[in-house]
Amino acid sequence: MTARPANAHQARLLRLLRDGGPNSRAQLGDQIDLSRSKLAVEIDRLLETGLVIADGLAASRGGRRSHNIRLAPALRLLGVDIGATSVDVAVTNAELEVLGHLTQPMDVREGPVAVFEQVLAMAAKLRASGVAEGFDGAGIGVPGPVRFPEGVPVAPPIMPGWDGFPVREALSQELGCPVMVDNDVNLMAMGEQHAGVARSVKDFLCVKIGTGIGCGIVVGGEVYRGTTGSAGDIGHIQAEPGGRPCACGNHGCLEAYFGGAALARDAEAAARDGRSAELATRLEAAGRLAATDVAAAASAGDAAALDLIREGGMRTGQVIAGLVSFFNPGLVVIGGGVTGLGHTLLAAIRTQVYRQSLPLATGNLPIVLGELGPAAGVTGAARLISDHLFSPA
Repeated sequence: MTARPANAHQARLLRLLRDGGPNSRAQLGDQIDLSRSKLAVEIDRLLETGLVIADGLAASRGGRRSHNIRLAPALRLLGVDIGATSVDVAVTNAELEVLGHLTQPMDVREGPVAVFEQVLAMAAKLRASGVAEGFDGAGIGVPGPVRFPEGVPVAPPIMPGWDGFPVREALSQELGCPVMVDNDVNLMAMGEQHAGVARSVKDFLCVKIGTGIGCGIVVGGEVYRGTTGSAGDIGHIQAEPGGRPCACGNHGCLEAYFGGAALARDAEAAARDGRSAELATRLEAAGRLAATDVAAAASAGDAAALDLIREGGMRTGQVIAGLVSFFNPGLVVIGGGVTGLGHTLLAAIRTQVYRQSLPLATGNLPIVLGELGPAAGVTGAARLISDHLFSPA
């Protein structure tokens, strides 16, 4: 895609068509502050760029029927969500409908070269399947802090070898299209906002509990990244003064007590100490445990597994309670790999938040699990790049 909107009005029209689907000129006019003649000019200019097309006759509102306008159906966006232990790659159309989605296990600690070889192979496989001939843009999520304007990870605790790696520049050269890079939890928040549980909410928190823990902050419908891009790094808020060592170099961080890695470690300790026959059986069979084993053991009624989930949920809830008191969001979304722990985890988080935050902040505050699962990250990644492409050049 070489064309870009020429002004803010065209950008607004493109985003309305992305988020709401095909619309008539009259319906678009109801949502944008332009005179009828000015709106017609801007739509005609967009039609000339090829970014939008006329798509069938709209329903009559009296007088001559106009054509629906929609985003060009040939536009293709690549969404990449790199996690600590897996990679998701998806192709969407310009309306962010997922047309093809692949998931592969991958250890982010293998470094950017190995990970991006895998990403490019998955993108090539999606192209070969026929869902895309090429890509008009790509959004990339990584599980660590990102200096957003440059698309560069900065000292990511669980990503050795990634510090300062030019992700945006390197992938843009390989893919031959514009690339934007962000923290993975910000993309999860954008995905849930576009097509998930946060569709109608302007101010919310999206907490991702995976190998690490992070929080996407959405204010007035826009992701808040902070001055340098590190907003929402709640996994490194101190949960226990002088506590366990954390991968970031500090002690007592929330992430050192909960999240996939900490939960697996505590589950293995419970298995070896004789506190859980169920976990001991799983450890003997596999040689190691993961959060999914804790979830399965809890579903089987294992007391030690349930205690681990409740304790982790309690610590996470304590941190979220502070965020709720400070930010006063309209919704808290809980997502990430550890959400396989389900309603035991959610109940523990809710209990702490509702107990510790003031009634004015929590009286009408839903705390819910995300709806989209792994699709949240890739949808958010596609939205990230579409926000860039649908901005004036």
